[in-house]
Amino acid sequence: MRALLLTLACVTLAARDAGATDLVVGRGGAYTTITAALDAAKPGDRVVVRAGTYREPTLVIRTPRLTFEGEGWPVLDGDAKREVLVIAADDVTVRGIVAINTGISNLEDRAGIRARDVRNCVIEGNRLRKNLWGIYLQRSVDCVVRDNDITAEGVRQTESGNGIHLWYSPGARVERNRVSGHRDGIYFEFSSHGETRDNVSERSQRYGLHFMFSDSCNYERNTFRENNSGVAVMYSRGVRIADNRFERSWGSAAYGLLLKDIMGGEISGNTFDRNSTGLFVEGSSRLSVRGNVFTQNGWAAKVLADADDNTFTANRFSGNAFDVTTNSRSANSSFDGNWWDEYNGYDLNRDGVGDTAFHPVRLFAMVVEQHPAALLLLRSPLVSILDAAERVLPVLTPEALVDRRPLMRPPQ
Repeated sequence: MRALLLTLACVTLAARDAGATDLVVGRGGAYTTITAALDAAKPGDRVVVRAGTYREPTLVIRTPRLTFEGEGWPVLDGDAKREVLVIAADDVTVRGIVAINTGISNLEDRAGIRARDVRNCVIEGNRLRKNLWGIYLQRSVDCVVRDNDITAEGVRQTESGNGIHLWYSPGARVERNRVSGHRDGIYFEFSSHGETRDNVSERSQRYGLHFMFSDSCNYERNTFRENNSGVAVMYSRGVRIADNRFERSWGSAAYGLLLKDIMGGEISGNTFDRNSTGLFVEGSSRLSVRGNVFTQNGWAAKVLADADDNTFTANRFSGNAFDVTTNSRSANSSFDGNWWDEYNGYDLNRDGVGDTAFHPVRLFAMVVEQHPAALLLLRSPLVSILDAAERVLPVLTPEALVDRRPLMRPPQ
C-alpha cells in the first residue's frame, strides 16, 4: 500500500510539473530582475539567470521543486550589505551562479547561499567569493553540496565564517568541493549520517574540517592542506575517516587530525605528511587505526593516557622526528604489526615479522612532553645516548606502547 501511494504521488507530481517552463532573467529574457522571476515561478519551473551582475535584496526561493540555474556565470552581489541567496523550499536545485560579497557582520551569519529548514536541496557547481559564510545548511535534511569553488579573503577568524557549514542538518552529502581561506573549511555540528568525499580544504584560518556531535559520519578521499590548526573531530560516535590526506599543518597547536572524545570508529588508509603532529588522540576509545602512512611529521602520533582500547596495526612510520609519544606510563592503547623505519631487529624465520619487540616511544619524547623547551636538544648526542639506553633496558617509557610484532617490510 505504501509503495502504491508513493507511486501515485510521483505520478501526480510529474503531471503537475508537465507544464513547467523556463523563466529567463537578463538579456533577451522575459524578466529584468531575479526577484520578479522567483515571484512568478511555479513548482517544477526553471529560473535561468543569464550573464551579468545582479544587485538585488536577498533572494529567497520559496517555490518547491525549482531549478535556479546560471547561464554564463551570472554574478549575484550582496553589495557588502546582505546575504545573497536563501533556499526556503524543498527539492530546490541551485547551480552555475557566482555569489559574492556578503560583507562582514558581527550580528548576522551572512552566507553566499543558505538552505533553511528544507529537504533534498542540491547546491552544485557554484562559485562563492568574498562571503562571510560560504554555503550554510540550517536545519536541512538530506541535502547535497558538490562541485562548488569557495574562497574567502579574511585575515582574522573574527572576520570570517566557515566555507561549508552544517547545523542540525543530517544526511548531507558534501562532495568534490574546493574550499580555501575561510575560518573552518567544512564544519559539521549536530549533523549525523553525513558523507564527505573528494573535497579539497586548504589554507583555513583554523580547521580544514571541524565537526562536533555528529555521529555515524563518513569522511573519505579528502585532502586537507596547510590549514592553520589541521582537522578536529570531537564528541561523536561511529566515525569513519578513510583514504584522506592530511598535509603541512605546522604550529604549536596544529595537528593533521585531532580526535577528542570519539567513541568507536575507523581511521584507515590515510596519509599524514609533514605536520607538527600527525594524529592526536585524546579521550577516545575503541578506534581501529590501521593502514595509515605517517611520514615526515614532528610527532607522528600522540596518544594520551585517557585514550583507551584503541588499536594501531599495519601502519607505516617513516622520517618522523618522534613516531609515538604519550603523557603517562599507563598508556591503554595497543600497537601490533606496524612498520617502523627505526626498527633494527631481525627475522630469523623469515615470516615478515621481527623477532624482537620495538619500543616506539623515545625517552626524549617523554621528556619533551613534560618540558617542551627541551626540544632544542633534539640533535644533541646526549639525547641519542639516552634513547639507546632506554631501548636496551626500558624503565621510563610505557610498557603498553610496544609493538611485539613489528613488520620487516612496509605494508602495502
